[in-house]
Amino acid sequence: MIRELHIVKTTSTALLALSLSSFGALVQAEPASQTFVPTELSSKNAQADANGFIEDQHLTGTTRNWYANELKRRGEVFRYNDNGTAEQTSRRINWQQGTIVNYTSGYTQGVVGFSTELALYNAIALDRDTDDFAGNSNRTLAHSDGDAVGQWSKMGLGNVKARVSNTVLTMGRQSVNTPVIAFIGNRALPSSFQGVAVQSDELNNLSFQAGSFDRVSPRMEQSLDKFRSEYGDRSQTADRLDMFGADYKPTDSLTTSFYASNLEDFWHQYYFGFTHELGDSKALALSTNLNYYKTKDSGQSKQGPIDNDTYSLSFTGTHNAHSVSLAYQQVSGDEYFDYAHDTNAIFLANSLLSDFNGPNEKSLQIAYVLNMAEYGVPGLKFNIYQARGWDIDGTKYKGNVYGDVQTINGVRTASGVNAMDGETHYEYGIGTSYSVQSGPLKATAIRATYTTHRASENQADGNINEFRLVTTVPFNIL
Repeated sequence: MIRELHIVKTTSTALLALSLSSFGALVQAEPASQTFVPTELSSKNAQADANGFIEDQHLTGTTRNWYANELKRRGEVFRYNDNGTAEQTSRRINWQQGTIVNYTSGYTQGVVGFSTELALYNAIALDRDTDDFAGNSNRTLAHSDGDAVGQWSKMGLGNVKARVSNTVLTMGRQSVNTPVIAFIGNRALPSSFQGVAVQSDELNNLSFQAGSFDRVSPRMEQSLDKFRSEYGDRSQTADRLDMFGADYKPTDSLTTSFYASNLEDFWHQYYFGFTHELGDSKALALSTNLNYYKTKDSGQSKQGPIDNDTYSLSFTGTHNAHSVSLAYQQVSGDEYFDYAHDTNAIFLANSLLSDFNGPNEKSLQIAYVLNMAEYGVPGLKFNIYQARGWDIDGTKYKGNVYGDVQTINGVRTASGVNAMDGETHYEYGIGTSYSVQSGPLKATAIRATYTTHRASENQADGNINEFRLVTTVPFNIL
């Protein structure tokens, strides 16, 4: 399923590399960065530093101009409804202006501090021609007759927080970013989640998170929705997603994470990850990143039987302005690596425009990033990458993707996932980004990307070219 290229990720960044042994003799590590850090109580107490509900309040915002132009190739088309008439087009254009106004109060003083966060989301469809945006999607909100909703708003965030020392309890609609449930911000507006969460940072290098969420606020919809599968039967819903996790830094250069989640009556999912940094980029630095997921069906198994192990391993070498990455990813299981819809809970190296997560799929990516700060232009970067996936085999898939399998005269007929037998695909992209470093437009970000994806006959992502231009401007009101 084609999705947005992940330019930035917290636990899986650039992907690259050459072997550890080939770098070992060249990298000059900083000894302090490898020193073991014992776990002890944090010397800081965030609540003790609270200045008051009004004193620390902030009113800020961002506005994002989001433009995407897609072109289907090899005879493929987009299908949509235009006032009751079925139409199709090879080109789809979406152009949105998304604006967020966010109010965050300070914490009240005392042993227990209270605060609140409210955010209003507004979207304006700048291109309202049905023939351009081609019907309702998670890019442009449309009415049932196919016409665009010209302007709409919703409460994106709305919560109350209680803090004791360095532990915060959040109740309400909130933004979450973990390997098993994470907001996705690759449209004009991001998603968010309704529920209860707690984060504890009482220890200096070991933190804990837990949460229980019953609704998702989708990126480009006004209403709340139940949780659904990204790659399974979208008609099936889950009433709750529960999660627990921990992040541990035994040294300044090593971060490890373990998370577990339960998407009710869908699956249990477990995640382990580590990131290790070695060396100095002025000479040569090496970043190693591992992400591993184990997914197993649970409860009523509404998405069918699941027994899936998926991992990615990437290396990134950096010398001054230049970074080169190599990433290998593999799915071991007869179903897609799956995650909750309208989340970004896929912390895998090769999650690009395509997720490269088909049944039994193997994939490899090589990427290059040029940071122009080394040449006197801070904030300007260029990147290029290519990724290939192979050995996609869904012939033993037993899930219940809607409409995937038909039984005719007692014979089970392969279609969809089951038709994938030795499928391949590839993707390449080029992009540039610039972040304003100073002045009244400081932190304004401009990003342009061009991506091409090509697939064999039964690979699900198809054949498409896409150009995106995204400009994000932050602003302060109070």
